[in-house]
Amino acid sequence: MTPTDTTAAGPGVAPIADADAQVAELERIGERLSEARQQVARVIFGQQNVVDESLITLLSGGHALLVGVPGLGKTRLVETLGSVLGLSERRIQFTPDLMPADILGSEVLEEAASGKREFRFIEGPVFTQLLMADEINRASPRTQSALLQAMQEARVSVAGHYHPLPQPFHVLATQNPIEQEGTYPLPEAQLDRFLMQIDITYPDEDAERHMMLVTTGLSQDTVATALTAEELMHAQSMVRRIPVGEKVVDAILNVVRAGRPEATDIPAVAEHVSWGPGPRASQALMLACRARALMTGRLSPSIEDVVALAAPVLRHRMALSFTARAEGLTIDAVIDRLTARLT
Repeated sequence: MTPTDTTAAGPGVAPIADADAQVAELERIGERLSEARQQVARVIFGQQNVVDESLITLLSGGHALLVGVPGLGKTRLVETLGSVLGLSERRIQFTPDLMPADILGSEVLEEAASGKREFRFIEGPVFTQLLMADEINRASPRTQSALLQAMQEARVSVAGHYHPLPQPFHVLATQNPIEQEGTYPLPEAQLDRFLMQIDITYPDEDAERHMMLVTTGLSQDTVATALTAEELMHAQSMVRRIPVGEKVVDAILNVVRAGRPEATDIPAVAEHVSWGPGPRASQALMLACRARALMTGRLSPSIEDVVALAAPVLRHRMALSFTARAEGLTIDAVIDRLTARLT
């Protein structure tokens, strides 16, 4: 597909009249995003896929669930992304006794010097542009729902009044795959609100050696701001203008629909998958492919983008049967079978 083809730009997005201007703007944004990637890589070692998938999530206007054992730099990643992208950022440590008001805020009754009393809303830590919800599965379902509603609606409701959240607003929630005692696993319907589940693994030996030497010295590298919040929002709008070829659209539909056990033509999926991804998965994968193309300096996504992003987009939107888990099968192995037909 040529860069001037805007037929698949997306509903509700008006095409730019000057195609050359659109191409130039996409190239300019791609250069800024490349600079942002380089800045993040200065302090996050051996996790380039994690960095890229996090940036793709933000470019797509979504939220991410970061899953990994302690000590892999999840908190540092969120702090660095906030600095590089020019976003205000806050962190909430989720605990079983955390209440919705501790996140959203509350109204307090104040008395003026004149004796008049009135309620004043005090904003909670959710009023930021980049929020780290640390160990989200340790909070009660009620508190989880309060945050997930804010993620979906970009506003909070307190005492019958709506309060809009800052724009852009993104949540990077973390979840520890070990120490599950005393946790409240997120329901599948709430997991679906996250654009991606990004699994963070241990760095390789060379990256860990470099990390050990750099972080234990007298000085450490700092990062520079590569974008502003306004530029990030502009990039998010440009992502939705990127044309998508019919082959890529068909590939996305093929992968998502083949992951549903009642509709698949893959015996392994029908046998081992309890439930598959819904239409929101197709939307998320489409946006993510567009964002990956923009971030890597291309004017339209390819089949390679679908293959690369299928796992983080789908892994939290599918569930294995008990038999499959007992046999040691993983959801990523199933997704690999879905994408194998595309290459």
